[in-house]
Amino acid sequence: MVNIGEFNTLKVVREADFGYYLDAGTGRTSDDILLPTKSALEKELSIGDEVNAFIYRDSKDRIIATLKEPLATVGEIAYLKVVSKTKIGSFIDFGMERDIFVPMKEQLYTLEIGNYYLFYIYLDKTNRIAATTDIDRYLEDLDVEEPDEIVNSKYRVGDEVTGIVYGFQTNGSAMVAIDNVYRGVILRNEYFVDFKEGYELKLRIKKIYEDGKIGLTPRKRAAEERTELQENIVQYLKKHNGSMPFNDKSSPEDIKKVFHESKNYFKNALGGLMKQGIIEQDQEGTRLKASSKK
Repeated sequence: MVNIGEFNTLKVVREADFGYYLDAGTGRTSDDILLPTKSALEKELSIGDEVNAFIYRDSKDRIIATLKEPLATVGEIAYLKVVSKTKIGSFIDFGMERDIFVPMKEQLYTLEIGNYYLFYIYLDKTNRIAATTDIDRYLEDLDVEEPDEIVNSKYRVGDEVTGIVYGFQTNGSAMVAIDNVYRGVILRNEYFVDFKEGYELKLRIKKIYEDGKIGLTPRKRAAEERTELQENIVQYLKKHNGSMPFNDKSSPEDIKKVFHESKNYFKNALGGLMKQGIIEQDQEGTRLKASSKK
């Protein structure tokens, strides 16, 4: 028997003008699977040859073979694009003639056409390839029982990684998949811009928790972030005639909205600029000193 949605090693048993037939292993020639000529990638095949073919259902719901590499196979988590929506679900492109269906009940959040999200690929009850956004159960935590050198060979605190947001906890912390395999989390107090499911982020590992979950932050190292924030403040002042209504007494909400930073980081940055003699502030706000306006 063949496994739909996976690669199968199958033998060529017949040739036709439009392709080759592969033995499905049932003992019935009526179950032989067509490998169309265009899907054979111009390979010259003969009866008796074995091929590693991906098996799926085409647009007419026929079981068919291809030597083309899909973007994902059954049992994998993949970052795929939504190409259409209906009342009962959405469709995502996985590089084949037929798109994968995502039933409405398998969508934990709203999918938008043209956007990419993480999906787990599975076979539904009708033996058709389908997908779900409910990927958390298929992700892994680091094995913290392993020796430190083994864990650290995968990820170390301070490493820069790429993660994709796949949901949010009730407290606002963002759930992130690293390399489409490991669970990560960005605590709510670690980010000051709006994230959405499907966002791909450059992150830094801040902590590895006892349960193996990876603590992440979009922030740079403190010194780098302070320098960047100071530069942003100076540029903001220059674009606003050298003054702004924000100072170290401003509300955290206003600071987050304008500078996408915490009030604590903002105060530290202002303090550094004052020590450098670049700015001055009072109850009305902050101003560039005359020598810094050039």
